[in-house]
Amino acid sequence: MPSSRLIVRKAAVLGAGVMGAQIAAHLVNAGIPTLLYDLPAKEGDADGLVQKAIAGLAKQEPAPLCTRDRAAAIEACNYGADLPRLAEVDLVIEAIAERLDWKKDLYEKITPHLPPNAVLASNTSGLSLAALSAAVPEQLRARFCGIHFFNPPRYMHLVELIAAPQTDAGLLDALEALLTTALGKGVIRAKDTPNFIANRIGIFSMLATMHHTQTYGLSFDVVDALTGPAIGRAKSATYRTADVVGLDTMAHVVKTMHDTLPDDPWHDLFATPPVLAALVGQGALGAKTKAGFFRKLGGDIQVLDPAAGDYKTVAGEVAPEVAELLKIGSPAEKFAKLRASAHPQAQFLWAIFRDLFHYSAYQLAEIADNARDVDLAIRWGFGWQMGPFETWQAAGWADVAAFIAEDIAAGRALAKAPLPTWVKGPKVIAARGVHAQAGAYSAVRDEFVPRSRLPVYRRQHFPDPVLGERPASGGTTIFESDALRFWHLSDDVGIVSFKSKANTIGDDVLDGLLRALDEAERTLAGLVIWQTREPFSLGANLAAIAPAIAAKQWDAIDAVVAKFQHSAMRLRYSLIPTVCAVRGMALGGSCEFILHADRAVAALESYIGLVEVGVGLLPAGGGCKEFVVRAANEVRRGANGSQIDQLPFIRSYFQTIAMATVAKSALDAKDLGYLRPSDVVVMNAQELLHVAIGEARSLADAGYRPPLPARNVPVAGKTGFATLQMLLVNMREGGFISAYDFEVGKRVARVLCGGEVDSGSLVDEAWLLDLERREFMELLRHENTQARIAHTLKTGKPLRN
Repeated sequence: MPSSRLIVRKAAVLGAGVMGAQIAAHLVNAGIPTLLYDLPAKEGDADGLVQKAIAGLAKQEPAPLCTRDRAAAIEACNYGADLPRLAEVDLVIEAIAERLDWKKDLYEKITPHLPPNAVLASNTSGLSLAALSAAVPEQLRARFCGIHFFNPPRYMHLVELIAAPQTDAGLLDALEALLTTALGKGVIRAKDTPNFIANRIGIFSMLATMHHTQTYGLSFDVVDALTGPAIGRAKSATYRTADVVGLDTMAHVVKTMHDTLPDDPWHDLFATPPVLAALVGQGALGAKTKAGFFRKLGGDIQVLDPAAGDYKTVAGEVAPEVAELLKIGSPAEKFAKLRASAHPQAQFLWAIFRDLFHYSAYQLAEIADNARDVDLAIRWGFGWQMGPFETWQAAGWADVAAFIAEDIAAGRALAKAPLPTWVKGPKVIAARGVHAQAGAYSAVRDEFVPRSRLPVYRRQHFPDPVLGERPASGGTTIFESDALRFWHLSDDVGIVSFKSKANTIGDDVLDGLLRALDEAERTLAGLVIWQTREPFSLGANLAAIAPAIAAKQWDAIDAVVAKFQHSAMRLRYSLIPTVCAVRGMALGGSCEFILHADRAVAALESYIGLVEVGVGLLPAGGGCKEFVVRAANEVRRGANGSQIDQLPFIRSYFQTIAMATVAKSALDAKDLGYLRPSDVVVMNAQELLHVAIGEARSLADAGYRPPLPARNVPVAGKTGFATLQMLLVNMREGGFISAYDFEVGKRVARVLCGGEVDSGSLVDEAWLLDLERREFMELLRHENTQARIAHTLKTGKPLRN
């Protein structure tokens, strides 16, 4: 018998604060209608507080909603009149303030209104689930647990799932599957200990960093320069992360650690740092109040200077000699030299890593089942490239353990507690760390344990890897070049994966793709383009053609553009179904591949766009052609025998191309026309390949035949071209576009209108492809376009000229 699935037709979120509103937003992103509750407003509409919170979602950056119209699926409710509506929901997530007494009072109010099979979960960031469950009626305790999202919920991959004492084990499995597939999350089972896993380790790391900031006399901006990408962590580093999380929230988490961990050997560290307490006392709570450790004043980013009691312009940098140490390729050598260096920045870095390793090892048995759960929780919840145990293991397990033990003995570590015996135990030493091919080390079981075998993880062919574990099978290679690999997963669907930098598309990638299509037509049932890493692709490889541009080798470039068009048309008219599996950025030429494939399967966080105008060009890999054909088809579908003006459809596509609009999500890409209604959006990028292969096989099983070529395509012609030119004139006069943007826009308009022909003229795809390629080449010859390309290649930024 298959395991039962948790059916959630509608959900409720209790608490319309920053976190609660964003959880509601992500639920509707996933297609789950949601009731959002808060206290009745004291004046005006009783739902006023919640309505304000819903309206505020549209103003937040990064955007909690994948499209603004999703807000309509969140209904405003209040605890006064709307509690009976809880009978409509299957899942209730409580996200009110971290007060045990307030949460218990709320549970007493809501539980009489819940349907018999509803699940009640708390989004607590660290309160005891055992204590909370005591306030839940006996009959509901089996369906009560913790579901801890991280801020911002749409973008942070981690959700911690925490069992209360009587939580049904089957329910936890069903919730894990729902959170993984329907909401796109990485689920970690945490023990019911204060602050669970990620906050326990992550907040400790931040507190240790704050302690050593003062010890080594460093400024906050210097520390953020040291503790961000320079050591493989998020750009927000330490103090900016605190600002984003909210300084009041962080102070509460610290207080929870202080109050609930009296016997922790690091307890003295869990006092709220004076500077943090002072900021909270002043109401400077970070990003939500526009001031905390940092603030933005006009275009100036400023950092707090505690000695002066004021802010100053950010100027912190990594010292050159420390930057050189951080460039060392060998982690073992790097850590040894950081520890040996006399530079205060190097000593600071060794100290924060030493104390992180020490604390993580000491607490492993208490907070988590195994070391993998700790590492993934920190990576997914705090944006680090490697977790603490991975970092330690990469630097040499035994040597680093010896360094830590020496510092403990010398009184340099933050606590005197010795490393646990398992750190130097025979199993860990033999494996040279806590991650091995057999799995991750469990301190409780004193064995290496494999990953979860829940059925939902069969959908993840390549889960996030952890250093040292057995890698997932890389499939069987059909052929491979420097540009791409064509392979399969022991089935009849071929997979193309680019190998170029940022998966850009050059002549060599086109040759490989055409060869893969030929091979797939002969021997396979379908073909999927899927990348082993983000982005999907940043489009055409401009760097590769830059020498030809400089040498004015126009015929050679024209041949490459023609091959690009041919490749896109092969994706459209191949005898086997073609699928693009998209995640991350998919720009320019790669967007044109998506437009031409039979199906796109896109992760929610896919950012798709035709951005060629930014470098003074237009889409010439079939993108303009495809939008003209789609506009004609939309006219035909809507006509029903009546005359319909084609221009509104063309105008919409023109504005999308002319403004280089990039979709803010896969669902936004559907609204913009980059994705079709039939294209599939998946919430979890780790399931992308599984779904894409399934789509290709489904099309093949249905007896796939390619679509018939588009002939007799009506175009807007000279009339439409004149109208779009007037639109460009207004944009130029209004200062929205430059004089050269106007010239580029005119050529885009000419192509989208089918050239300067009579309105309603019938053309075919070849006509449109020739037209877009001709206009592309004319733009490429212009010195302003060449200046834009050179500037973008040099700086990575667009040039307005």
